[in-house]
Amino acid sequence: MRGKWWTDQAVLDIIKVQSDPFAPPSRVALTFDSEQADLIGDWFATEARRRAVAVLLAKRFRKACKTKDLRIDAGGQEILRRSSCEVGADGSVVFRLGAQFPGRGRRIDGRGAARLLCEALPDAADEALSVSEEEAAPWVRCADDTEALRRAVAERGLVAFVADGARLARRSGVDQRPMDGGVPFTSPESMAVHIELPHAGTVRGMGIGPGVTLIVGGGFHGKSTLLRALEAGVWDHVPGDGRELVVADASAVKVRAEDGRAATGVDVHAFVDHLPSGDDTRHFSTENASGSTSQAAAVVESLEAGSRLLLIDEDTAATNLMIRDARMQELVAKEREPLTPLVDLIRSMADDHGVSTVLVMGGSGDYMDVADRVVMMDAYRPADVTARAKELAAEPTGRVAEAGAFAMPRPRVIDPASVSSEFRGKQKIRAGGTDSLRFGSADVDVRSVEQITDQSMTVGIGLAIEAAVRRGWIDGRATVAEALDRLETALDVEALLKIREVDLALPRRHEVAATLNRMRQLRVHQLGE
Repeated sequence: MRGKWWTDQAVLDIIKVQSDPFAPPSRVALTFDSEQADLIGDWFATEARRRAVAVLLAKRFRKACKTKDLRIDAGGQEILRRSSCEVGADGSVVFRLGAQFPGRGRRIDGRGAARLLCEALPDAADEALSVSEEEAAPWVRCADDTEALRRAVAERGLVAFVADGARLARRSGVDQRPMDGGVPFTSPESMAVHIELPHAGTVRGMGIGPGVTLIVGGGFHGKSTLLRALEAGVWDHVPGDGRELVVADASAVKVRAEDGRAATGVDVHAFVDHLPSGDDTRHFSTENASGSTSQAAAVVESLEAGSRLLLIDEDTAATNLMIRDARMQELVAKEREPLTPLVDLIRSMADDHGVSTVLVMGGSGDYMDVADRVVMMDAYRPADVTARAKELAAEPTGRVAEAGAFAMPRPRVIDPASVSSEFRGKQKIRAGGTDSLRFGSADVDVRSVEQITDQSMTVGIGLAIEAAVRRGWIDGRATVAEALDRLETALDVEALLKIREVDLALPRRHEVAATLNRMRQLRVHQLGE
């Protein structure tokens, strides 16, 4: 059965056949040329539209399946480029999915396979492709508006934008659909920005400028909900998600403390200038990082990967890396304290290096001293309290700044021999949801890489790392930033499917870098060593 089969309507490619009825599903692809797919030309006129329509078709295919033996990856609330469905620039469409070939015990059920491949599969595809203009229009409009919004936000020098009427709260931690009855977002007048979009018209919302932004307020008033919306603002969202017009700088990275993670050859000297052990903090390695050193490493690694917007929530941050107040400074002299807190470096990061930060902060008022703006969430409604915060910051607390300037980390070079997916003579890349990636003989813990959306992206990250080694993007000479530049330029679905035919979603360079940095077998040297 393996191979390509031509019909009047499509080409069926049986890529991989399972070894028996109890093995993982076979892999099949069903390709329709532009005439057979018969999509309206406007739907595939731009890359953003093609990506959105592909997600719509995958979701329609999943809904149309009358059997659990056909399994397509339709994703969740994000519009990502997925292997499961792609719309070509010429209007062609390909569906890629798992097909559980039937059997009785260990005997082949040929008639059941015929019904699956010759009836259920084409019926689901036909139903998916019979999408009406009325149903597709919101997806096309959403793609256009989000793309235009991202351009406008960048042109105005903003790092993020949250539209009025956005619904930020989710139903639960495992259900990312919008919460019923959630309070719609409304921008404070002083921070309101008006942006003209092709379909939504003039949209009003909160524009967040560069520099340091604090989100403050009482517990359970929506601070972290707003930050999570910004965290997800690097991705486009499906119509009706509530966050369609919430966008953040494409390089935004959520950083946090992560006890026990590995760090390899990271220059954390800006945050940790010495250690009692005498270890070199300009080339810091550990198998078991503390909260403070793990967060310092995460910040440095994010900057190395090219991030220009850091997102930090005090709930998941290391307190001693965030702040040392006046009383603690009085009790523990600086020469006895290796850590330089972020509050003393964050201003230099913005002014000297163009790295902005959005922080959720409910417990330390010292950040008011360095903030450009302060947004207070009160019963899920934002207010601009910058003026009042500046008044309070004018009153001295006795705290002394412990650093004046932030030094960017020294570039690192990855040894490609340390990044191998080979295990017992075979390539082994397997995702454990969004928590872990099995890469060769190692399990990489990625649960704290919070911008990984689903298992398909975890798979995409593993395949992207494998592709980077195979294609020489990681070659032992290029810095991490240079290797990521190469990957970002050349990465596409087809390149990853050549490594393994699986369900995958394309990650950003930042998720790839975060995963690489958590590999315990990683070896690096710094440029010039």
